[in-house]
Amino acid sequence: MSYLFPTYTKKEIQLTQGKGSYVYSQDGTCYQDFMSGIAVTNLGHGHPAIVQALHKQADLLWHGSNLFHYEIQEQAAKMLVEKSVCDAVFFCNSGAEANEAAIKLARKASGKSHIITMNQSFHGRTLGSMAATGQEAVHQGYGPMLDSFTYVPFNDSEALELAVQPETAAIMIEVVQGEGGVHILSEQFASTIMKLKKEKNLLVIIDEIQTGIGRTGTFFAYEHYQLDPDVITVAKGLGNGFPVGAMLGKSNLIEHFQAGAHGSTFGGNPLAMAVVKAVLETMSQPQFLQEIKDKADRFNDTLRQELLACASVKDIRGSGFLIGIETTVLAQEVIDACEKKGLLLLPAGKHVTRLLPSLLIEEQEWNEAVSILKAALN
Repeated sequence: MSYLFPTYTKKEIQLTQGKGSYVYSQDGTCYQDFMSGIAVTNLGHGHPAIVQALHKQADLLWHGSNLFHYEIQEQAAKMLVEKSVCDAVFFCNSGAEANEAAIKLARKASGKSHIITMNQSFHGRTLGSMAATGQEAVHQGYGPMLDSFTYVPFNDSEALELAVQPETAAIMIEVVQGEGGVHILSEQFASTIMKLKKEKNLLVIIDEIQTGIGRTGTFFAYEHYQLDPDVITVAKGLGNGFPVGAMLGKSNLIEHFQAGAHGSTFGGNPLAMAVVKAVLETMSQPQFLQEIKDKADRFNDTLRQELLACASVKDIRGSGFLIGIETTVLAQEVIDACEKKGLLLLPAGKHVTRLLPSLLIEEQEWNEAVSILKAALN
């Protein structure tokens, strides 16, 4: 008997340790980790600079509430602002919380309530972020959703333009739909979003929960496009496994999030900020992101060379180290076969297997993973 609510379909594996691109189970089995905690441990398990930063802060101060100033909180916020087009940061504990903050800010700043999101999008499981999510399966059993969201087909410019109403406050979008099948934003759709932002005075919210913090080869995925977001949400890789999220916004939005407008008891606590600072410092090293992009390009080339010839493979798509392999067989069959050979993978729908390796993976490691995948697919 378990004392936990059975809200997850758990694997018959008990993890006890992680190092770099590998995790180890209680029985001593070593697995190559191509899940990264669902795009979380971007810098691998047990990164020494991050572990050291957490240990150092743990000896100083864990919590004191946001009624006080913390230099490390300001430092982390400044680093995020400098890597984006935004000007201010609200820290919280997760991606869902970051998206809740974004939804609230968009409604408050615009004085409007309608927000357009995409079919097959995923923005979280709180009531607000769940309503923003364009997946019926996520909504089932919870009664009426907030009625202020409209979902349109991803990359359908005509449908997006038709969905805009006088009461529309914002367009909320993922540059790559991670949970929704690893679908990538088109240049045309990005252009339509920016046109509507200007013509209709809309806010643009970009959910970078899964795509941010180097996952696609740039710090934020929106940098691949001519996109100018008003709000950016980030989590997952921001803490490399330590719970933290953030909402970034432009300067004209600051007046709408004053004292009492929003809050988070644990958001921005010193432990999380020490980790965030260490992550951002690591990613700010000269040539770091360029090296990640180059590695991701080589990895994607290897995948295509080795796997596109497999009869069951329909498509390989993605951006950077966020990759989906669409197959004629069920993704879970591929995942189960690879797990037996020591490779951990994720689904992104019924027929898409998702690959989310550490950004620091070495060529020898990905060659090993591709060999396992190829054997499983054949």
